[in-house]
Amino acid sequence: MLKYYNYDIVFQEIPDEVTLAVNITNCPHRCVGCHSPHLREDIGDVLNEKTLDSLLNKYGRQITCVCFMGGDGQTKDVESLAQHVRQNTKLKVAWYSGNTTLPRNAQLFDYVKIGGYQANLGGLRARTTNQRLYHNINGKATDITHRFWK
Repeated sequence: MLKYYNYDIVFQEIPDEVTLAVNITNCPHRCVGCHSPHLREDIGDVLNEKTLDSLLNKYGRQITCVCFMGGDGQTKDVESLAQHVRQNTKLKVAWYSGNTTLPRNAQLFDYVKIGGYQANLGGLRARTTNQRLYHNINGKATDITHRFWK
């Protein structure tokens, strides 16, 4: 069962998008230096279509994208919610994953970030990062990580 701890409207996670970022709990990764270690715990409220629809009804006109922050322990649930968003809205869909490879069903997402946080390499803003953000267009994933670098 997918659970979320909180959510926020963010402007920096996905380039050029106003994003509803939903922080999913029960993270299987144990990244040293993680900025949200509480998300490792099995805490929070159930995240299902009904819950997501409620958030989208509340913020739908203010956002252009929904980003699932985590959910690597329940990939099928994340994919199902992504499909739900795609079928019922015109919003873009993103997934921030700590996995090292693109998900099997990456085409369900407009954006996918992969790679666990490694403090010595830095996050997406560091040119040395192991993390990558891909933009899917017509089934082709293009690495756009460079857009975070200044």
